[in-house]
Amino acid sequence: MGCLEEEKNALLKMKAAFNHPNGSSLPSWRGGDGDCCSWEDVVCDDTTSRVTQLHLNHARDLRLSWNWIIDESLFLPLEDLQVLDLSWNFLSELNGVLYLKKLKRLYLSGNNLQRVPSLYKQTSVETQNLSSIQLEGVNLEVLDLYNNNLVNDALADITRITSLKALYINRCGLNASNLLEGLCGLRNLEELNINSNGFWGPLPPCFSNLTSLRALDVSYNNFSGAIPSCLLHNLKSLEYIGFSGNAFEGSLSLASLANTSNLEVFHLIDNRNRLEVNTEEPAWFPSSQLKVFRLSNCVLNKDTNGVIPSFLKQRRDLISVRLSHNTMRGNFPNWLLDNNVNLVELELKANNLSGAFHLPSNLNLDSMQSFDVSANIFEGGLPSWIGYILPNLLYLNFSANLLEGRIPSSMGNMKRLDTLDLSNNGFAGEIPEPPAENSTSLRLLKLSGNNLQGQLPPRLFNLSQLTYLYLDSNRFTWGISPHKLNGYSLRVLDVSNNSLSGTLPHWIGDIEYLEMLMLSSNLLEGPLPLSFCNLHHLDLLDLSSNNLGPNIPPCANVTIMRFLHLANYTLEGYFPKFLSRASSIVTLDLRHNALSGEVPSWIGSLRNLKVLLLQGNNFEGSIPPDLCLLKNMSILDLSQNNLSGQIPSCLEDLTFGKDGVSMNAFDTVEYMWESYQIYEGRFNSFHGYYEEDASVYEFELEEVNFMTKRRLESYKGSILRLMSGMDLSQNNLTGFIPPELGHLSELRALNLSHNHLTGPIPEMFSHLKNVESLDMSYNSLIGPIPPQLMELYALSDFSVAHNNLSGRIPNGRFQFGTFDKASYEGNPLLCGTPLTSCDNSNQVLGTPLSFNHTREDDSWREAFLWSFAGSYVVAFLGVVLFLYLHPYYRYMLFELVRKLIPSFP
Repeated sequence: MGCLEEEKNALLKMKAAFNHPNGSSLPSWRGGDGDCCSWEDVVCDDTTSRVTQLHLNHARDLRLSWNWIIDESLFLPLEDLQVLDLSWNFLSELNGVLYLKKLKRLYLSGNNLQRVPSLYKQTSVETQNLSSIQLEGVNLEVLDLYNNNLVNDALADITRITSLKALYINRCGLNASNLLEGLCGLRNLEELNINSNGFWGPLPPCFSNLTSLRALDVSYNNFSGAIPSCLLHNLKSLEYIGFSGNAFEGSLSLASLANTSNLEVFHLIDNRNRLEVNTEEPAWFPSSQLKVFRLSNCVLNKDTNGVIPSFLKQRRDLISVRLSHNTMRGNFPNWLLDNNVNLVELELKANNLSGAFHLPSNLNLDSMQSFDVSANIFEGGLPSWIGYILPNLLYLNFSANLLEGRIPSSMGNMKRLDTLDLSNNGFAGEIPEPPAENSTSLRLLKLSGNNLQGQLPPRLFNLSQLTYLYLDSNRFTWGISPHKLNGYSLRVLDVSNNSLSGTLPHWIGDIEYLEMLMLSSNLLEGPLPLSFCNLHHLDLLDLSSNNLGPNIPPCANVTIMRFLHLANYTLEGYFPKFLSRASSIVTLDLRHNALSGEVPSWIGSLRNLKVLLLQGNNFEGSIPPDLCLLKNMSILDLSQNNLSGQIPSCLEDLTFGKDGVSMNAFDTVEYMWESYQIYEGRFNSFHGYYEEDASVYEFELEEVNFMTKRRLESYKGSILRLMSGMDLSQNNLTGFIPPELGHLSELRALNLSHNHLTGPIPEMFSHLKNVESLDMSYNSLIGPIPPQLMELYALSDFSVAHNNLSGRIPNGRFQFGTFDKASYEGNPLLCGTPLTSCDNSNQVLGTPLSFNHTREDDSWREAFLWSFAGSYVVAFLGVVLFLYLHPYYRYMLFELVRKLIPSFP
């Protein structure tokens, strides 16, 4: 018979709403005599021809507005509608009432909704006390609101839908933990997903009353406290548990899961190492259903010396095992591979597993796709047959171990390999040709930090999919044909800290889409080739510590470059003019070159600059006030130059992290590795808990060296984002220290040493609340050390040595109680701990009596001297007057003097 006319008309009105004003969605929905049951995304009942399912996910034409409203009344003519999918249409609101008695599944994920649609007819009675009513006639079983922007009050609407069996409110921006207990009234719930919200505090104990639950996911919130044992004990029907990414504390015995005989998936990863998990005493013997077991960032089996969970020895059907960051000890568990031939994923990274790494040659692990045992203490060589027993691997990571020997050539058999990381081991020899030749799907190869040598294999650069290549910190030499390369996919090339010599080859310009090029710490020399100007996409360039140059070709494209490192590069002459075009520059490192002249005023136009490193050049003149225009500055190093004049007070305008200035310019390189579908679960009929697993591989490529606490530190990644410092040391700066520098409250390091600064230490420095290193040594500062500096509780390195400071050192409390004599030496008028006592009875190596040189003492000393001089003058005049009035005594005095001094006349 075809679909009903009134339902066809309703569908055409929906199409008009989706296409308003001029979209192109749902092209098969046309009027006329056509059967609407044959239209795409429409499902009808075979008997009644009524529409029962509408799958309009991604139906919205993305060329139109992202936030729009649809009238819910459009769906009311579809009285038999059971499934309505409006996911990923960027809806901001459903206007009206969606009262469909037969509606069982409503999918609204990926929109911008703030509330749940109205699912009932309002009456005058219902509006009087909306919070107390139940939704009469509503039979909704599945409500999917994933990835919306719900207000917290929306939970109150949800708790009235007592018919719900599956509720997905993950990634909805909710944080009202006090409203979570309302969900405990949904006694029919079988699946509850509140993943990736902002809920905090302890898990509601009443969740243990949801005894029908088969899947519970509370991952990636801020839940704290202990995981209630009653929760795991009472929920006997659980098949899926997700506790990952919280801050649970206390202890958890997995024996409390003894009653969950249907458990298939257990997730408890990324828990901030606060939770002690015990699998041994008492021992847990899970059911044979267990297929996915993931436990990381916990204190595992503390009382049994971190043993690998013994229950895994009885498992035969495991598909995924992750046991990372758990301080486990012991040898590599070969038995885990012997017993689970269908294992897809094994991750044991960041533990204390040790001994030789051995894989039996008779294994056949065709299902294995991800294998990660990085950051352990495995030693010895890799089995020569590893590539034959793991032929279908996509991801292999042995980094940060003690492995040595040659890289097995059998790895060439891993033709599906996407990621190979063997970095930070002791592998020697050359890169075998088979891996370079056969791994046509390889996108990431990381061999950094080994003892590999020989020439760089040309085939590496011709792999069609290779995107990230890290060969740094080895002993490679050039060996690539000068002919044109085919490395169109290569985006990151790091061959720094090797033995590359000669000139930079012309083929470097053939990698036209290269974004990051690291060649530092090699033996390269000569000018850069003109083909270098073909690299129009460079974001990071590091040519430091070579003999290249002395200049960069003027055709080099620096307009989009963000990170430029030319330290120890033999640059000479004035400040490079081509850098005035580097409008996007974030890090500029020109340390230890032969640059001279003044720092140009146009440097103030580089408004994105966060790190400026000019140490060890011959710059002269004053510090340009245009530097004060660099509002995003976080690290400024002008040390070891010939700068003169006063320190500009306008440097207080540099934020150094204040006012929440974003440091996201120091992004890590994120390489997303999409792996596999772990497990075809029974929940796919509702939503699909077992989705593709995506691993983010991060590389913190941008690295900044900065002198702080009297040592050279290397900052990268999240530490670089937090670091801020200013170093003006070893110049010829004069005048007073501007008190305004005390406004740099986010500054972590300040070095003004080895200059000619005068005047007192500003009391305003007490506002440098985050400063950890403060050095003002080797100047001509005078006066006392301000006692207000005792308020610098973060200060761990302090020096005012070799100045003309005087008075008492601030009381040795707080941080000042940790500084030794070296912090104050060279100031003879300073006293107090850790120098000599300020008691006048003590002397220091024959020097005058030590004294407390304060203003009050100076006033007392001045009064004493004036009174002493006055008394002396009065006494002298009194003797003269007495002798004048009595001639006899005057005669006797002269006789006495004549006898004592015979030559006296």
